[in-house]
Order: sequence, then C-alpha cells, then structure tokens
Amino acid sequence: MSAQTTIPIVVVTDEHYVILLGVLLKSIEANHKTGEKIHVYAIGDGVGKESQRKLADSVSKDMFTITWSKMDDIIPAGVTLPLDHTSFPLTTYLRLFIPNVVPPGTKKALFLDVDMLVLEDISKLWNQDTGDYVIAAVQDPRLLTVDNEWGGIANYKELNLKPKTKYFNAGLLVVNIPQWTEQNLTQRILDCVNDNIKFANYPDQYGLNVVLANQWYELDHRWNYFASETLKDPFLIHFVSRKPIYTTYTNNPYYKELFEKYRLQTEWKNFKPIGELNRYVKKIDNIWVKVKKLLRIS
Repeated sequence: MSAQTTIPIVVVTDEHYVILLGVLLKSIEANHKTGEKIHVYAIGDGVGKESQRKLADSVSKDMFTITWSKMDDIIPAGVTLPLDHTSFPLTTYLRLFIPNVVPPGTKKALFLDVDMLVLEDISKLWNQDTGDYVIAAVQDPRLLTVDNEWGGIANYKELNLKPKTKYFNAGLLVVNIPQWTEQNLTQRILDCVNDNIKFANYPDQYGLNVVLANQWYELDHRWNYFASETLKDPFLIHFVSRKPIYTTYTNNPYYKELFEKYRLQTEWKNFKPIGELNRYVKKIDNIWVKVKKLLRIS
C-alpha cells in the first residue's frame, strides 16, 4: 500500500492520559528492530508543555519524531462533533480526522489508542499487505458481530446490515489515506453518528462499523488483544475498561507487570496510581463538556 520509509502513527491524548502515551511509545521503541523511523502525530487536548517535554525525553530521538497538534486546529471550520449521550470524551472522534493530521501525500498511517502496549515489531503491522481496503482492523473480541445485544449496532436491521456482519474495534486502525479521502469518510461517519445518535453507544466506532460494514481488512486478533484475556504473547495489548494507571485495575496482572516495566523506563517512573474517584471525575467532566456545547455555555 505504501513505500514510505517512515511510519506515521496518529494518537490522541489529554493531560490525564499522556502517561499512557509515554508507555505506549516506549513499548514500540523496545520492540522495533527494523530501520524505519517513526513519526508520531499527537493530537493534544490540553496537554501541557511539561508533559510534552517528558514524552520527548522518554523515547529515542534517533527513532522518534513527535509533532503536536491542538484538537481545534485539525477540525475544519463548520464541522461539529456529535454530542452523543456517552461518557466518552469528544476526542474519541479525532481518529476520524487522520488525513488532516498527517502531511499531504501520505499514503498510509496507523492510528493507535494510547491505552496500548506494542510487544511485536510495529513494522510487521506497517508492512502487512492490506490490499485496496480503506482500513485494516481487528474484530472486536467482546462484540464480534453487529447484532451483539450488549454493544453492537442495535438498529442494524433498519440499516440493512446482516446480523452476523463482523464488528471491528477502532482502537487500532491501518488507514489508506487516499481511499479515506476519496470516499469522504470523515463527514459520512459523523453524519451516520448524528443520524443514529441514540444508538451510538461507542459513538465513533459505531459510525465506522456502519459506514465500513464488510469493507475492512481483518488483521490477526493478536494486533488488538484485550487486557481482560490471557494469551501469553499477543502482538499488542489493549487496556480496555480499567487502565493500568488506576488503583482499581482488575484485568490480567501479567499485562500490568509489562506496563510497569515500560513505565519505569519513561519520565513517569515516579507516577503514583490514580484512585477510582478521579476516574469518575474524568467521566463526569467528559459529559459536562458535551452538555456545555449542547447548551452553548462557554
């Protein structure tokens, strides 16, 4: 799909989760054995200069270049984000603006949620042939198909989707930039979420799965392996639900040990785990941001 010799990785973080990004990048560095440089395009929502410095000092400057963008700068004028009913932050929609983040002419880019560890060489994912598919992703191991009652696409019948249509997790995406742009996917997905807002329980992921149903390349499940599972050697661990920065982390303890190993190699080596109260305060703040926008409160 691309002859690029630098691997572009797009990530999104705020000040609360920037430590997760530091650990993610350290895990990529430790396991990247081939010669490609890595350019991280970080979209920051209120990330301070000190945290940006700590991130830069946590990774090899020979391997990494980090470019920061502000959330408001990558959303075109006139485009508004859906005000869904969930406690997910509005930053979850920023994965839909990848073409606005990477330089013009970029053919392919990776998107990674920051609550991940990469345990395999990232170049193996980067160099995988995904054909002409607009994205590559991993089937969500909890939801599997759109008819999942817990968190799939509740109105799949109205959308003319077959019940066993596979459902992917949007935490890891390999994106064909020209195809994405040509198909106007950013606006189409935002429109889909807005048109079906009461069904969008995982809002941006909902829109991606509706608009790109049966149009995505399926990666090996080890490239987005949930921390609630038990595989000894996944390629990538995704810390869904409780993050390893919280005192209430309850997923696989071995994966937490791996997280701590990489954390201790970053500028966050003295970090103290966060209590559950702060986790709920973060969720409430996410909801309040949406309420203020809905009520047009500055």
